[in-house]
Amino acid sequence: MMGGVWSGTEPDSDPPVDAVVIGGGPAGMVAARDLARMGARTVLVDENATLGGQYYKRRTGEVLAQAGDLRPRGTTLAGEVRAAGVDVRTGTLVWGVDDDGRTVLTACGDRPGSVTGRVTVVATGAHERVMPVPGWELPGVVTPGLALHLATIDRVAVGSRVVVAGSGPFLLQVAVALLDVGAHVVAVFEAGRPYRLDGDALRAVRYPRRVSQFAGYRARLAAAGVPVHQGQQLTAVHGTDRVEGITVAGPRGPRSEQVDAVALGWGFRPNTELAGLLGCATTLDPVTGDRTVRVDERGRTDRDDVVLAGEVAGIAGVRAALRWGALAALVAAGRLGLDVPAGREDDALRAVRTATREAGWTLRRFGPAPGPGTMDDDALLCRCEAVRVDEVRAAAAGDPDALKQATRVGMGPCQGRQCLPALAALGLASRPGAFPARVPVRPVRIGVLAAAASAAPPPSAPADSAIPATGSAAR
Repeated sequence: MMGGVWSGTEPDSDPPVDAVVIGGGPAGMVAARDLARMGARTVLVDENATLGGQYYKRRTGEVLAQAGDLRPRGTTLAGEVRAAGVDVRTGTLVWGVDDDGRTVLTACGDRPGSVTGRVTVVATGAHERVMPVPGWELPGVVTPGLALHLATIDRVAVGSRVVVAGSGPFLLQVAVALLDVGAHVVAVFEAGRPYRLDGDALRAVRYPRRVSQFAGYRARLAAAGVPVHQGQQLTAVHGTDRVEGITVAGPRGPRSEQVDAVALGWGFRPNTELAGLLGCATTLDPVTGDRTVRVDERGRTDRDDVVLAGEVAGIAGVRAALRWGALAALVAAGRLGLDVPAGREDDALRAVRTATREAGWTLRRFGPAPGPGTMDDDALLCRCEAVRVDEVRAAAAGDPDALKQATRVGMGPCQGRQCLPALAALGLASRPGAFPARVPVRPVRIGVLAAAASAAPPPSAPADSAIPATGSAAR
């Protein structure tokens, strides 16, 4: 079952291994590699065809031949994972957790399977945060992440006249990437004022790498004549069959631009659904409204056998994710009873603290996504089920607990991943039990569910909650 190449229809269920790492991005790759090097029998599961996650996505075919490897460090790291002896299962979706609370359910195409680890490292990364505006369902509106993927991996511009809008340092990187593939970037509209000069801005001298990065992006945009407007928020997208223009609100009133594509986003939020299914305690971030896992700075959850690594534990960028992966491996190795050199875990923790401190300053400069007062009643809040903002407001005023029944908001294929930030801004995602993660956590083919159900034990069979000592620590 190596490499996600399965055939047939009956579920595959492996004997327990030492560690299961979910997510093949920077944090997951480092965690899996280091665990394997320490002697743990390790399985790494990722739904993408290749390792790398979002940051280390790799070009293939003619694009690779013509443009070269985008980030060679990711290719090297993926090679180190395989060389360490990790059982790599790419193209394999983790869609649920079995009744024992520790066996993860997988699907590779039509082939169902499962894998159990004595320790599970969750490195599921982050989602992009989107907020509703009228017209955001039109073809031509994409997230900044998709615009970046098309520009850097496929070398294709999302449009010819493009606006990049929302908030976050990511917007500058996306705008530069669009320029590199020939798009005309009309403007960058940043809702906050992160580039203002004030007392907090002076603290940036502590982070010269970040300052140099920002300065490079700004210089590239300035050379191309692309304005970066602060304190201006995109409020509507216009068009009939696709994007034709936008309206932006600013201190001098609304303004319009003719464009054929929009990259719109408000940063990132942790992808915590699988951690929730594994039984980890979650809470709501009081600033962003994001559902987060209760985790300490070492990535330890309230479950002894579940450790978090990377963006799922907190949005902090790739440098922090790499260091968090190394720390998670050491914490997991300790739980497995493997020999961890004295002081090594503390050294890894210090590296994580340094990286997250820099990211914390950046996130503070850009601030949270817009509040409920900025949401137009006519905007589709839930695009899966075509539910408008005013319908959600009306239903919530009557009986917040019946919101799903009344509107089906959050009941579509994305299971609320797209609309949850807006619901949180409206104060409708903070009630106990509201919008919990549920199986299947991602869309999965019905044949996979049927085969998995046919292989399930009878309802009367007791769940085995003990963690078997079958790994390298038991030998």
